[in-house]
Parts: sequence; structure tokens; C-alpha cells
Amino acid sequence: MSKKTMIEVSDVTMQFRLNNDKILSLKEFVTTALRGKLQYNKFTALEHISFELKRGQTLGLIGRNGAGKSTLLKIISGILKPTEGCVSCYGNVVPMLELGSGFDFDLTGRENVFLNGAILGYSEEFLKGKYDEIVEFSELGQFIEVPIRNYSSGMLARLAFSIATVVNPDSLIVDEILSEGDVAFQEKSKKRMLHLMGGGTTVLFVSHSIEQIREMCDRAVWLDQGLIKMMGKAEDVCQAYISQEI
Repeated sequence: MSKKTMIEVSDVTMQFRLNNDKILSLKEFVTTALRGKLQYNKFTALEHISFELKRGQTLGLIGRNGAGKSTLLKIISGILKPTEGCVSCYGNVVPMLELGSGFDFDLTGRENVFLNGAILGYSEEFLKGKYDEIVEFSELGQFIEVPIRNYSSGMLARLAFSIATVVNPDSLIVDEILSEGDVAFQEKSKKRMLHLMGGGTTVLFVSHSIEQIREMCDRAVWLDQGLIKMMGKAEDVCQAYISQEI
């Protein structure tokens, strides 16, 4: 029996319009726009990207900075709409993208547990029942009562990861968040990821750690200047990528 498709990316192209004019003020921008004289260059961030992920599969995205990895994750998460093509996601999808997204920096860690949890679709009653577990896993201790504007990037990552993975989502989308925090928490987070994967969670994530991709992923996609350069078994794709980078 074939596994159910959880994420399907179909012929996705993403283009951005970049203003070609040197405009120094809002007034100048509005005046130029009304005259119809704004000049733009088109930048293609992704071009004709297609792949699918089955239930329980783990796919790693690799490539140099600017290759289009984060843009692709934002499209799959529904943050950006592609210029062409479409993305279909099935079940509960939990994105963990920019550090601090979905948080209010003037609120405490405790208050942000309920704010961020609500954004991820968890009910207040559910979060109350899971609150102690979230705090314990995050290892924030008394800092959970401190406004998160005082948190380090590692503390933010610990709180975000603890909230997002308190249940087994159908699909988890992660952008470099496992590289934040101390080594001990990175290892702890990796173990929870492996537990989720063992429970059937589909995982799509970006990492600059080729060893992490090799260890945790079934498959990998190598993006280069917005194009898929190679797709296949994680070991094969990682080896080809390393060989070119040497």
C-alpha cells in the first residue's frame, strides 16, 4: 500500500520585482508611480520546482546562500504565493521559519506560549495541559516569565521548537532552527525530531550541516540559483554537493 502524499510542489516559479530607480523618499516614489515611470527588474528566485513528500519521509534542502531554499519553505508554508505553479499540503503543517516569527517581543515567554501556540492552531485548553511539558523541554526555567526581547537567539529557538513539537504534526517545516542554541539542546532537538519522524511526521528542512542532512533525511534536493540541480537519495545528493564545493 502506497503512502499518502503530504506535500506536493507542482511546477513552482517565484519572481520578484526589484525597483530599478534610486528613490530617496516616499513622496518621490508616489510621484514617480503616478506618472507610470517606475522601472523594475525581474528576479527569478525559483524556477519550475516540482517534488512530493509522502507521509513519514524527510527531505533536506541544500544549496548556497541565495539558492532559493528559504523562499521555497515560505511558499510551502503559505507565507508567499508563487508566481506560477501550486503547492498542496495535507493535514496539520507546522512551520518553523524565521527565528521569532509568531512571537510578540514585549510579552513574556509564558504569554508567548499561548500566542504562538494559537497561531499554530493549538487551543488554549490544550496549551494549558501541555504548558509544563513545553517549559521543561525548553529549559528556560524562571526566564519563562521574562519578556522575550531579553532572550538570546538560542533561548528563542528553544521556546519555538518546544511549542511547535509538543504534538506530532502531520508535517514539520524547519529552516535552520536546529543550528541555534547550545550543542546539548541541538542534540536534544535532533532526538525529538527523530522521534517525530518515527511517529510518521513528514519533515522538510533546510540545514547548512551536510552531516545533519545525511543523518536525518531520506532524500535531498540541491537548489542552485533557483533551479533543482539534483534530487534523490540524501547520501548521493550530499556527496555530489560536497564534491562540487571542494
